[in-house]
Amino acid sequence: MAEGTVAVLAGGLSHEREVSLRSGRRLSVALRDQGLMVREWDTDAGLLDRLRQEKPDAAVIALHGGEGENGSVQTVLEMLGVPFVGTSSRGCRKAWDKPIAKALIENAGFATPEWVALPHSTFRELGAQPVLDAMVERLGLPLILKPDQGGSALGAQVVRDAADLPAAMVGCFAYGDTVLAERFVDGVEVAVAVVERDGGPQALPPVEIVPEGGVYDYTARYTAGLTDFFAPARLSDDEADAVRELAVRAHSLLGLRDISRTDAIVAEDGTVHFLEVNSSPGLTETSTVPMAFEAAGSSLGEVFADLVQRAVVRGS
Repeated sequence: MAEGTVAVLAGGLSHEREVSLRSGRRLSVALRDQGLMVREWDTDAGLLDRLRQEKPDAAVIALHGGEGENGSVQTVLEMLGVPFVGTSSRGCRKAWDKPIAKALIENAGFATPEWVALPHSTFRELGAQPVLDAMVERLGLPLILKPDQGGSALGAQVVRDAADLPAAMVGCFAYGDTVLAERFVDGVEVAVAVVERDGGPQALPPVEIVPEGGVYDYTARYTAGLTDFFAPARLSDDEADAVRELAVRAHSLLGLRDISRTDAIVAEDGTVHFLEVNSSPGLTETSTVPMAFEAAGSSLGEVFADLVQRAVVRGS
């Protein structure tokens, strides 16, 4: 595969464009170090022409948010017959919608924080304050608000006082038309990468996340020094086994492929709560997936070079 050409797709027009570009640059360097010929392409109006004219042996999607995770770019690659690393368009759609993913995981017998998902129109038509009052009555405080779609914790906020809810809702609606409100669960936050190998999907060592400010928001994720990471996470053997099982099951239940990252909370009583799953996880210098690779004795380039080879063999 050393003579093959790989197109790394990054950038795009989502709120997560800058993070995607960082992931794409780092991945491109790592793949070149493995001997692959890499083209870095932005996902703009010229993408389809480039794909048709240059015909890469495979593509790697390093897009975060929007078209990179909701199945849109995957659908285009499938239509053009371009092999690619990552989840199919159908699997992406299930993982992209957080309430759907939570419902599927909960139906499989795993714990997830109690939640409600409400579109902006509900607050407009029924009155914001009565709906907020009902939300607090159902979920209690504190709770966490986040857009029902999207990543990088954009728009996510922890609300501890009911008086802060209206402003938090406005901030959340800036990133989507529907808000997912979850009961806040205190505990150890972990991210678990899953990589597919010949023996099937395998969970890598969990990475523990300890943000300086207590909330793993966008700034804490992508600003060096604002979050401490422990790889592997400081969990008991039983807890570590439980989070790995959850990640592998989420990967399979949602129809994900090649690589994914499951985010979870291990509560004080040891219960593992599913938060969300990402079909196109970040690969920046502060992202947890490359940390998991290193904890497993591998590297970003080695893992993705293998996934590229799998995609080429698999075909479109």
